[in-house]
Amino acid sequence: MTAVITKPDTLEKLRILSSDAQYDLACACGTTRPEEHRKRGAGGRWIYPVTLPNGGTSVLFKTLLSNVCSNDCKYCPLRRQQDVRRCTLTVEETCRVFLDYYRKREVFGLFLSSGVIGTPERTMDLLNGIAETLRKKYQFRGYIHLKIIPGASAAAIEKAVSLATAVSINIETPGAEYLSKLSRQKDFLKDIVEPLKLISRLTAKGSRFARVKQTTQFIVGAADEPDNKIVRYMAGLYERLHLHRVYFSAYQYGLGAADLPAEQKWSEPAETLLREHRLYQVDFLMRKYGFNESDIEFGPDGRLPLDKDPKELWARSHPEFFPVPINRASREELLRVPGLGPITVNRILEHRKICNLKRIEDIGKSTKLLQKASAYICF
Repeated sequence: MTAVITKPDTLEKLRILSSDAQYDLACACGTTRPEEHRKRGAGGRWIYPVTLPNGGTSVLFKTLLSNVCSNDCKYCPLRRQQDVRRCTLTVEETCRVFLDYYRKREVFGLFLSSGVIGTPERTMDLLNGIAETLRKKYQFRGYIHLKIIPGASAAAIEKAVSLATAVSINIETPGAEYLSKLSRQKDFLKDIVEPLKLISRLTAKGSRFARVKQTTQFIVGAADEPDNKIVRYMAGLYERLHLHRVYFSAYQYGLGAADLPAEQKWSEPAETLLREHRLYQVDFLMRKYGFNESDIEFGPDGRLPLDKDPKELWARSHPEFFPVPINRASREELLRVPGLGPITVNRILEHRKICNLKRIEDIGKSTKLLQKASAYICF
């Protein structure tokens, strides 16, 4: 009997492509708040949380346009050498499915990525086509995040920026040395760094597209890269290119090529997930707490210690800084105290306008974080 192979309909394509989106773990473990984690929604698609301007959260509809890919990235189970069921959504299919969820108020906006369908330029044409159709044909004025395909032309990138609310191109590794371990096709400077710089210029303060946010993402662990290299690149991305956010995605062991450095040297996937978490903590210290690259401590191998968070490590290495006088210290000094975050520090500053704090309970309800802070402050 001859087997009949049916062509997948839109819902089957969505099931396949939403499932394949699981290999991108950005935001999956950088926080302990469940409402900030990705989750699988009805219909099999992945929904991702987004912080809204008013402080609340909503979710993004996230799918791949296609899992067809001509790239050879060793960490990716969808690379061209792999035998997987391939499919591609059309422009109209993508718009129709997204708008259906959006009109039901199940999602806040669209996060659209794709494998490389033939060439980067062809793929960007399709991604831009979806955004343009939503904007012009369906008059959609909401949130659209477009992934920039490495190797796309400057014209395609500028068009994406003109259509999107946010754009990103994954930097993947901290430098060409490490990218060469993952791909023989991609040129780190030409295909990744130059587009990053171009987007930065296009979205610079005072420019036509200044409203557009730029982000990027590192793949953590696949190329056996040290954390200090990632942090150095991250600092440069914030300081020189003014990126809105840097994300991290832990490499998922067993899904990559057998000759990846990660597959040969590491046996505990949980270690890489914890590395990702520590990197998110460092990112938060640099973005929100006033820490610099030089404040971050690494082990002899260039890795972040996994048994202590980076803020507490800094505090233990600088005993001369403590205890911090809670009624006189500046905001910057208070943010150096383990256990105190921006919200708590703001509460302390507001309280001080009325009267001095006399005990730890004056700050707020006793928690593990406040108990930790009590060892580093004085009243």
